Amino acid sequence: MNRSLNVPLGEGRRTPVVTAAMFAVTLAVTIAGPAEAGDTLATIRSRGILRCGVSEGLAGFSIKDAGGRWTGMDVDFCRAVAAVALDDPEKVAFVPVTAAERFPRLLSGDIDLVVCHATWTLKREALLDVQFAGVMYYDGQAFMVPRSAKITRIEDLKDSTICVAKGTTHQANLKECFQNRGLPYTPIVLESLADVSAAFLSGRAQAYSSDMSQLAAVRASAPGGADNYVILSELISKEPLGAVVRGDDRRWLTLVRWVLYALIEAEECGVTGRNVRSMAKTATDPAVKRFLLATDGYENALRIRPDWTVRVIESVGNYGELFERNLGPNSPLRLERGLNRLWTRGGLMYAPPIQ
Repeated sequence: MNRSLNVPLGEGRRTPVVTAAMFAVTLAVTIAGPAEAGDTLATIRSRGILRCGVSEGLAGFSIKDAGGRWTGMDVDFCRAVAAVALDDPEKVAFVPVTAAERFPRLLSGDIDLVVCHATWTLKREALLDVQFAGVMYYDGQAFMVPRSAKITRIEDLKDSTICVAKGTTHQANLKECFQNRGLPYTPIVLESLADVSAAFLSGRAQAYSSDMSQLAAVRASAPGGADNYVILSELISKEPLGAVVRGDDRRWLTLVRWVLYALIEAEECGVTGRNVRSMAKTATDPAVKRFLLATDGYENALRIRPDWTVRVIESVGNYGELFERNLGPNSPLRLERGLNRLWTRGGLMYAPPIQ
């Protein structure tokens, strides 16, 4: 029985538009104190639901399928957290948020966790009092253009109109890139992902600048087919994307962070969604046994079950399975793993030791 709450909380109700003073406004929220501060896990368990902020509708990351069920890599991660926090990966309410409103809603206590293409930066951690729970996807900012425009490099975008989403790192990156190259351009800054995508696909803008994975998601669902659009290969920034929590609860941060590391470690150990139960019973490697059944006492400190890693992997698979299912070459996005390969295969994905 599907018990996932696919009707997002607060849908149709938006917080006030966050302007260039976003950081000052959010700091005020922080000083006043979030509505549910201090013990996030206890609040979630009392409520019986994990409230997870996700993108409004981004293929491969967070989008509803034809049956109305949320799917995507970010969605899978939320379910993995719920499998630990509530012993049930379906006890999640997915709350669509724009880039501009995601941090204020997190700090207000409206949501417990943000997993929606947020870039890990010092400015955000220092000024917003939020914490990033590791890097779930290594990305970079790129440009998408119509294939018919025959644009092959950034210099070809001189005097172009370029659309970008408000409240993202992409605005400043775009400005710096074009200033450094002496290229004039006209930005179109819009509130939501849907607005930015519509502006580009309707021809209002000649280019769309965002994370390469986000551009691939928009291209995959573009009217007329993905082949009508090209993503330029040159990246203009580093965009380490990860889950975000409030900065007032270190124990909740630790739990969310290690759910991510469990997904990565499982892939390295060869533990999958299909074999995790059998490996938990038959594994002879001490490291694998320790990974699949907590025996060092930290599970008591975090107030989670000793078999928490088994529950995580059983609910969504390992990191490689998440990637291939949602983003890989056989998915609509057709993305290569690249930097998101395991460290043993030339990538950057690396889990610290559990013991």
